[in-house]
Amino acid sequence: MSETDAKAAGWYEATRVAAPERPRLNFDLDVDVCVIGAGLAGLTAAREVALRGWSVAILEAGSVGWAASGRNTGFVLPGFGAPIDDVVERVGLDHAKQLWALSEQGLGYVRRTIDESGMPGVDPVPGWLHVSKTDNGADLRTYVERLRWIGATLEAWPTSQVREQLVNPRYFNAVHFPTAFHIHPFNYALGLAALAEKAGARIFEDTPAVTLDGAGVRKRIGTPNGLVRAGHVVLAGNIHLGALMPRLAATLLPVTTFVLVTEPLGPKLHELVRYRGAVSDTNRADNHYRIVGEDRLQWSGRMRAWQADPRWVKRGLLADIRRNFSDLGSVEIAHLWRGTLGRTIHRMPQIGEIERGVWLASGFGGHGLNTSAMGGELVARGLVEADQTWRLFAPYELVWAGGLLGSLLAQGIYWGTRPIERIEHGMARYREQAKARKEARQLERKDQLERKENPMAAPSGPGPETGQAIGQETRVRTH
Repeated sequence: MSETDAKAAGWYEATRVAAPERPRLNFDLDVDVCVIGAGLAGLTAAREVALRGWSVAILEAGSVGWAASGRNTGFVLPGFGAPIDDVVERVGLDHAKQLWALSEQGLGYVRRTIDESGMPGVDPVPGWLHVSKTDNGADLRTYVERLRWIGATLEAWPTSQVREQLVNPRYFNAVHFPTAFHIHPFNYALGLAALAEKAGARIFEDTPAVTLDGAGVRKRIGTPNGLVRAGHVVLAGNIHLGALMPRLAATLLPVTTFVLVTEPLGPKLHELVRYRGAVSDTNRADNHYRIVGEDRLQWSGRMRAWQADPRWVKRGLLADIRRNFSDLGSVEIAHLWRGTLGRTIHRMPQIGEIERGVWLASGFGGHGLNTSAMGGELVARGLVEADQTWRLFAPYELVWAGGLLGSLLAQGIYWGTRPIERIEHGMARYREQAKARKEARQLERKDQLERKENPMAAPSGPGPETGQAIGQETRVRTH
């Protein structure tokens, strides 16, 4: 499958809304702002600039939303790719609270934009459940407390509540984020492009930026068939800026993820996956899934630190589904695709003015639906209104990602986490089984003592508590 072929995005392409083809740039153009890249960050920045009365043009080498913006899992979550403990350690608690609030504003921007515009085909569904595959109750409480310190809205779910919603004995406790939601990301990108044009932005597809002269008051951006002169340039092409800005591209680690959508699975899917929000089951290695199209399962995982054919990971993705929901029976894949994102070493986005009049909104690293909205709006406010909020990201500098060595190291770490996670999960399941056996033995001894004290009493059958404990043990053993 070709990365440049939008149809490789499978389910999203099959369920996309109608959108016009935009022209190539075949003439010279003068604007206040030139945005390079028609992904979510670039479209948001362009829309916000246009709403503030400035002229803006977007140059897109492919078509609107063809790359990571239209290929991702569709999870709109608060926070960043970096663990919150890392953020607090680097910038301090008060600063981290401000960053978290910005991430929440990005989430709110997406939801508000969808709701206010009546954007078709985006279909937001509330909630995100972050599930643990180990019995880490103490760790969960610590995690929840830390997130609440910085202002997060969340709920701690015990194992019983998780398994009621997700019929999977591999799952334990979870954190529920009620303000998060999931969407059709490609349709959101197409809708955002229409809103940007309505505000006055001009979008040129199949128009790569091949040169950039950032010297002087007016920047000059060369394309194959035209020249753009602009007072400000916004670089929102993420990893696809390599030829134009090699220095920037070197600060991003390309990470490829794979997404499949199954054929319809019928009522059985709803019996096993009762939760309608987005789900991530992870301690170290991630699976992300949700129900789409009434009774299809969308599943993502099996990260690679380089380009790879989705067919290479097809078997592994199906194995992950069977491991978690074996009662689904036969699962057939209807669509399978990949998407490549750019991740920084510190796993925080790159936002701000890097040279006079040259702005950057990039490196959203697997957490981009909220942060691309946040970043695009911050850049627009910064260049039009001289707003300085973007400087909250100043501690996260442009750091070389390590090139090939960085990719190999990232892949090695990921591969190493999978067996570690299996061991941790196996130990958790063993502890759960041992606890169930102990409870069953205690109930049996209690019953024996009661019969010894009252010999005329008939042996008691399993009451609600006994039956529940034995049933729990049986369920654990048979999975």
